[in-house]
Amino acid sequence: MNGKKNLKLGLPKGSLQESTLRLFRKAGYLISVSERSYYPLFDDNEIVSMLIRAQEMARYVQDGHLDCGLTGYDWILEQDASVVEICELIYGKGGFRPVKWVVAVPNDSPIKTLNDLNGKRIATELVGFTRRFLKSKGIKAQVDFSWGATEVKPPYLADAIVELTETGSSLRANNLRIVETVIESTTRFIANKKSWQDKWKRMKMENIAMLLQGALNAESKVGLKMNVPETSFKKVLSLLSAMHSPTVSPLSDKGWYAIEVVINEGLARDIIPKLKNAGASGIVEYPLTKVIP
Repeated sequence: MNGKKNLKLGLPKGSLQESTLRLFRKAGYLISVSERSYYPLFDDNEIVSMLIRAQEMARYVQDGHLDCGLTGYDWILEQDASVVEICELIYGKGGFRPVKWVVAVPNDSPIKTLNDLNGKRIATELVGFTRRFLKSKGIKAQVDFSWGATEVKPPYLADAIVELTETGSSLRANNLRIVETVIESTTRFIANKKSWQDKWKRMKMENIAMLLQGALNAESKVGLKMNVPETSFKKVLSLLSAMHSPTVSPLSDKGWYAIEVVINEGLARDIIPKLKNAGASGIVEYPLTKVIP
């Protein structure tokens, strides 16, 4: 603060908190969070951060209490917030994939389609969006706010629920089946419209976005480097797949090359034995922190 420029950044508290802090750390930021504090400290003294529930983030960014923040696309729609979407960041509590809000009912429910929801009672935390969604489909139903434990409410307290799921395992455990997906959601880095017009803040936010995306890009990739004799050069190159052409450098030993490449991590265990058999030696696989296109 103290008269210096600063960027007010909202970090999601709750289910996204640990994965978000881990992503920022991988992006190069040192962050300390005391157990009872809502104000994580960054090693970048131009960033002032605060932990806020993802459900509320978009409203605080829209109103200018925060310059920017990370929240789910679902909560931006729920708040009907007017914000700038800087970038999409595909990560969550359970992995690197979108989450879904679905209509779910008991396995033995007569409800088979969305139209069967007419006149029924629905429990959900995503009230505003669910009401607008059903209205757009011409469906009239009672939508009640759920304070939690939504899966246990059908059939006695609700006929159906609209609930967040990553794998569907919790729904199955509660003997519920999915009728239809209402929306898929990913994490978004969003900005206040006025803050986005500020040249310094915009550059600061764009740099954060670049580093976060670079950290995510690196999650599923590894680097490989190896030495290859000229006699095996073409065969080894034909085996390698990468974002761009491999980096090739001649070694001091005549007739030998150093090759370095970035590949999908899942390919490494299959391709390394093939590279060895093709004539590569000194093969090293190493983790990546950030991959910036």
